[in-house]
This record gives sequence, C-alpha cells and structure tokens, in this order.
Amino acid sequence: MYPKFIKPTFDFFVALLLLILLWPVLFIVILIAFFGNKGKVFFKQQRPGLHGKIFTIYKFRTMNEKQDANGNLLPDAERLTTLGKFIRKTSLDELPQLFNVLKGELSLVGPRPLLVEYLELYSVEEMQRHNVKPGITGWAQVNGRNRQTWEERFRLDLFYVQNISLWLDLKILALTFLKIFRSHETSAEGQATMEKFRGSGKPAKTD
Repeated sequence: MYPKFIKPTFDFFVALLLLILLWPVLFIVILIAFFGNKGKVFFKQQRPGLHGKIFTIYKFRTMNEKQDANGNLLPDAERLTTLGKFIRKTSLDELPQLFNVLKGELSLVGPRPLLVEYLELYSVEEMQRHNVKPGITGWAQVNGRNRQTWEERFRLDLFYVQNISLWLDLKILALTFLKIFRSHETSAEGQATMEKFRGSGKPAKTD
C-alpha cells in the first residue's frame, strides 16, 4: 500500500510545499545561472523511470559546453563552472526536479535515475532498481554518493527496493539534509562526476 498510494501522495504535497517555501531561492539561482551560463539555465536529459519508462529530467546547469579542437566536449571536470561547483555543493541543482515529482515521474526518495544507455548493460538483478519510481535522493546517495563503486551503488539501490517504507524514506530525507553540508562526498576522488557504467554482468533482456 505504501509505494502505490501513500508514497505518491506524500511526494506530491511535500514537493509542492518545498516549491512554495523555496521559490525565492529558485528565483535567485535562476538569475545567477542565467547570467553565469550565458542564458542557459536548465539542463535537460532523458532518463529511465519506473519500469524503464523514459522521461525528461530537469536540473540547473552546472557545466559549460566547451569543446576540444575536434568538436568533442571536454571532460566534465574541465567544464564544471565555479557557479556549478557551488550549486552542486549545496544540491541546489536538484531543485527543478521537484517539478518532475509533481508530474509523477520522480519520487522524493528512490534509486537515482541514470543514463538511458545503461539499460542494456544491467544484469537481471541490477534491473530491479526500476521496480520502484526513481528519486531525487536515495539510500545510495546518503551512503557515499559518487564516491562509491557501481557495485556498491547497485547493492544500496536494491536494498532500498527490497525494504521500501515510510520510515526508510523519512530517514533518507533527514540524512540528505545533513549531507548537503558535507560536500566532501559529492564526487569520487579525482572526478567531477561518477565514472560511466560499463556493465558488471550478463545484461538483462530489454525490449
């Protein structure tokens, strides 16, 4: 009953309340991002949601689009702006995802939605992370975030899927609030973002 009925209602009203309370912060970040990123405020990307259904996720832009001599984007670490570092450090880049929650595409808590290209790389067990709606934050994020290996992240995601409850969600939300002030866990050592997933087992069959 909790995942199907109580959780979606909880998500909607908490997301709506947060948007109402944080609208001045949103407005300020939009203004700063507009002038700091030459008018490009939002980052949009397709991600797989519940049961692998594709949706568009929204975040505040934290990286520029600088390219090398061959027209390829530079590594993430070289494109992450000073403003972007601050926005990520404070997790302000995630705020636009509250609109994804209102649309029913995201939950406040759940496995983070990863790249669409990873779908064909998951093992049958790893694919279970899509048995629940993805979230803005999750059990993996409050237990190391991008400092984990992919194996550790998936193990934590599957723990959440198998133990989903209101109590666990409230615990994760409380820990997320505390993690915002602990920026040393934002990324893996030497990385601006987590390294790409290359596959860890026999891929699951996907249509």
